[in-house]
Amino acid sequence: MTTLPRQRGLTEQAADAAIDTACRLLRLPSIRNEFNDIADRAVKDQMTYRGFLAELLMTECDDRSRRRSERRIKAAGFPREKSLRAFDFDANPNIDAATVHTLASCEWIKKSQPLCLIGDSGTGKSHMLIALGTEAAMKGYRVRYTLATKLVNELVEAADEKQLNKTIARYGRVDLLCIDELGYMELDRHGAELLFQVLTEREEKNSVAIASNESFGGWTKTFTDPRLCAAIVDRLTFNGTIIETGTDSYRLASTRARAEEPA
Repeated sequence: MTTLPRQRGLTEQAADAAIDTACRLLRLPSIRNEFNDIADRAVKDQMTYRGFLAELLMTECDDRSRRRSERRIKAAGFPREKSLRAFDFDANPNIDAATVHTLASCEWIKKSQPLCLIGDSGTGKSHMLIALGTEAAMKGYRVRYTLATKLVNELVEAADEKQLNKTIARYGRVDLLCIDELGYMELDRHGAELLFQVLTEREEKNSVAIASNESFGGWTKTFTDPRLCAAIVDRLTFNGTIIETGTDSYRLASTRARAEEPA
């Protein structure tokens, strides 16, 4: 067992060394890194001992919370960073800012409800999907992002390798499953059935958020079995929120606006 020498009247240099060693042993990297600055500020602001201790501990807690959020965001597998703060609601009036900010509270995830983002390419679906997924990760929820075709391919491979139950269980455990680009490609019956199994595993237990460029009426092009299509739509809409992002591409409008700017 490692113990630190205890003595009164340490020099400043010895005290700093003892603090550094103690922080390493106790795994308090934020206090170790920030101690000198906080100590100097404590002297300047004439903090009490209790105030100084509280400042140290809050620094460590805040930094641990930040690192946990970063780990959850990384584990989600988002393809790029997107935030609600960076979304231009003025550019797409179809999307109600109040509704989105209500979703950012993640109460719908707590209630295991679904979310559907429906609209043409360039209308902000993926941005919104990633941003809301990021908000969920920052609030402590386990999140996983995937493309619809990638998920189906993974399920087909898992079935071939007799690992399907394990794979479905893994996707079933996360608090929020974000499925992007649903509807871009036709799925054969086997792939659609496997996707249906994932949705059934999560039904009313954990949330699913999807982004699709097809209205529900057009999903028969993706899920060619009408009964299976209807069952999937039911799973993804029951007690859920549907946001229609429209048909006017924000990306295309931005590109055109830049092209028309004077040189």
